[in-house]
Amino acid sequence: MRESRLVNSPCRLRNRAAKLFQVAALALLASLALPVPARAADDRAVKSRVAPVYPELAKRMKIGGIIRVEAVVDPEGKVVDTKTVSGNHMLSTAAEEAVRKWRFVPAAAQSTVEVSINFTAVQ
Repeated sequence: MRESRLVNSPCRLRNRAAKLFQVAALALLASLALPVPARAADDRAVKSRVAPVYPELAKRMKIGGIIRVEAVVDPEGKVVDTKTVSGNHMLSTAAEEAVRKWRFVPAAAQSTVEVSINFTAVQ
């Protein structure tokens, strides 16, 4: 009788491992499907914009695209920090430099604003 249990034991372990794997995969999928609260960017009106300088090498290589930049704006409306969220690295420095020169409408407190800079490659 013990011999039959030993023979069945590896099958049982495989079945349990397979079920455990299925449950873990299902839990992972369910957690990915849940909405994740994103950090809300404040909506502050832009008082003045400075156009970015299109990098010469990017122009020659006909590189374009949208660069998303996150800017930290102080209560007076001055940009104190920038960080590229997405986009081509060759264009991101120019986009950040331009956004640092922008001015926003004053507000009660410091805020974070996400802006998009569109670089259009000349055909």
